[in-house]
This record gives sequence, structure tokens and C-alpha cells, in this order.
Amino acid sequence: MRYTWLDEYLLSKPGVTKNLQTDWNWMRYLIGGKMFVAVCLGADEKPYYITLKLEPAEGAFLREQYPDIIPGYYCNKEHWNSVRPDGEVPDDVLRTMLDHAYRAVLTSLSRSAQREALGMSCCGTVCAECSYRGTVCRGCNESRGCVFHMPEGIPCQIYACCVKKHRYATCGECEALPCDIWRETRDPSFSDEAFKENIAQRVGALEKLRLAMSAKI
Repeated sequence: MRYTWLDEYLLSKPGVTKNLQTDWNWMRYLIGGKMFVAVCLGADEKPYYITLKLEPAEGAFLREQYPDIIPGYYCNKEHWNSVRPDGEVPDDVLRTMLDHAYRAVLTSLSRSAQREALGMSCCGTVCAECSYRGTVCRGCNESRGCVFHMPEGIPCQIYACCVKKHRYATCGECEALPCDIWRETRDPSFSDEAFKENIAQRVGALEKLRLAMSAKI
């Protein structure tokens, strides 16, 4: 397969997992438990198609442009397309197709399911990496923002603004990122420098997600 970068590229996207569907011998890439790309493997374990989900109009347009893109192999042919792994589809076009497949499936989930699939809170904190998770905190998504440092039953200010007020999946959808609410919501154990770094890390995680969702053909 000419697209040797594909596995690393897909697994770099927030929340992506992969597994082998043994009955079909397909290596599947999933977000929120739903497949958005599959590498179809033959008996020799070599790829013979890269199958991915696209909006019907986009898929039809690309099939007209590239003979190596065909209607989805053993899939719904309106929503799925298959790319020959040794064909002539340019790398940058395939990358954008993969981005669109990721976005199509991620945005089909509910806002709360998106956060759960991404493994992050609305403010960009990766819950699995948080030292409070599993000790004094159940996690932002599980507690619906009513985290350990807030009065019982009261969501933190960031969650209240992002999820309750604006109905965003994450603060990455807000043009004011990072806003005054972020700056006023601070772990008191952080020094000024540590707090600045923490904000930068969370903004970086949300920017990475935004980039993964915004590619255009």
C-alpha cells in the first residue's frame, strides 16, 4: 500500500481506536464505537481497499474525479466509498477524505457522546490524564460538570457556559476561547506559570480537534 502513513494519521485523531473485524478481515478505525474507516485486508494480509464514509454528494464528486475511488465495497454505496490502496488518488486528497469521514461520524453522535468518545471534558481536559480522576472526581462527563471542587449539584462555570448555555460539545466551538471564565476557573494549587501552561495544553487539545474537523477538499 502506498499510503504507509494512514494508520499513524488516523490514530493521531482525538478519540480514535481500531480493531480487527475478523469475519471480514477488516482493520476498522472507530470513534465512539462507530466505524468511519476500514482497511480491507486480503488472505495475504495486504490491503485491497480503503473504505470510508462520506456525504453522498462529496463521494459522487470524488468518484467522477478519480477512477481509483469506487462505491463502497460491501457497504452502503450512497454513504461509503472505497479507495484502491495502490491507485493514483493523491495523498492530500485521501487525507482530507479521512478527515471528512472522521467528522461525519463524530458529529452524528450526541454532544455528550462526542465528549465521551473524545475522552475529554468540554474544556479540553483529557480526563484519563487528570490526577483527580478516580480519586475525588468521577470525571466531568460522568458528573455532568458537577466536579469535586464545586458545591454538590452545581456544575462548574465552564461546563455551565459551554454545555448548558450554548449547547456546544466543547469550548473549541467558541470564538472566545480561552475566555474570562477560563481565567477565573483555576485550581488554587497551580502557580501562575502552571496555570498558564494548563490553559495552553487545553487550548492545544481543542485546536487539534478543531483542525481534525475542519479540513476542506
